[in-house]
Amino acid sequence: MSLLHISSFNASASRVSLPRASSSSSMKTHQQHNPISLFSSTTTQNRPFSFSTRTGDKRRLLCRPPKGKYVREDYLVKKKTAAEIQELVRGERNVPLIIDFYATWCGPCILMAQELEMLAVEYESNAMIIKVDTDDEYEFARDMQVRGLPTLFFISPDPSKNAIRTEGLIPLQMMRDIINNEM
Repeated sequence: MSLLHISSFNASASRVSLPRASSSSSMKTHQQHNPISLFSSTTTQNRPFSFSTRTGDKRRLLCRPPKGKYVREDYLVKKKTAAEIQELVRGERNVPLIIDFYATWCGPCILMAQELEMLAVEYESNAMIIKVDTDDEYEFARDMQVRGLPTLFFISPDPSKNAIRTEGLIPLQMMRDIINNEM
């Protein structure tokens, strides 16, 4: 199937499924013949549509930029360096170690941070959860073969068990299952 054929199929499918405007008969006629007009660059008032946030010469912020690194002093999940993590992994532990590789600019990482904070409250002293900023610890993340964010490593206190690695946003219940059943 060629690209041209796919495009014409999508256009005809859009014509059937998109609602028609009832403001004027000329608009109806135009939409019947050209379904792409719904996505044109003019609004209903015939003013140009723009994604710009400029109003005159002043710029208007849509939202405030984030402050900090999404890791505060009062959070239970602490940010660690590569050297500190290597000490924790080599040392003896009696609880599982969960390492979260994240970046401050990563949206799913921010969502995962909230879930990990809830998990840290739930498991208190039964699991140790720590974070690694991949921008600060680039070489360590590369050595650990972190390709996507967020990446979690679940390391059992039993040295005979292999570490479990997850990539991407995973549900809280899946993390609970890994800690309860696999560690």
